[in-house]
Amino acid sequence: MEAKATQALLNELLETLKDGEKGYSTATTDVDDHDLKQVFKKYAVQRDGFLTELEDQMHQLNLKADEESSITGTVHRAFINLKAAITSKSRESILNECERGEDYAVKAYQTALKAEGLPGQLKTIIEKQYQGIQAAHNEIRTLRDAAAKK
Repeated sequence: MEAKATQALLNELLETLKDGEKGYSTATTDVDDHDLKQVFKKYAVQRDGFLTELEDQMHQLNLKADEESSITGTVHRAFINLKAAITSKSRESILNECERGEDYAVKAYQTALKAEGLPGQLKTIIEKQYQGIQAAHNEIRTLRDAAAKK
């Protein structure tokens, strides 16, 4: 894979992770439910760790992280409606927004994994992170489904 294409792919993942980390950090401070605070804190820390891993890989590959947002301009920010959902205090609404963000993250990682010619170490890291993203998605969906039944 060309260096420019690798850099663009990694910048997309970095922006997705930053968005998730920010969304979960905001949710951690603003949500009232103690159990959700713990889940959101766990995923904020996870995303921050994933960011560090990818930034380290970019450094090793002599690639630069984009300082400006690269995810299709401002068309889509996965956690944009989370603040409004938190304000409503509806557990189901909050989890719906989190799941929407997770859907976006899963798709971004699936796209990255389809890329041809990624350096071996980088592909391994993306695969491992994808498993973590998928597990987060599943947990958020399970919590959302449980909230919907109440």
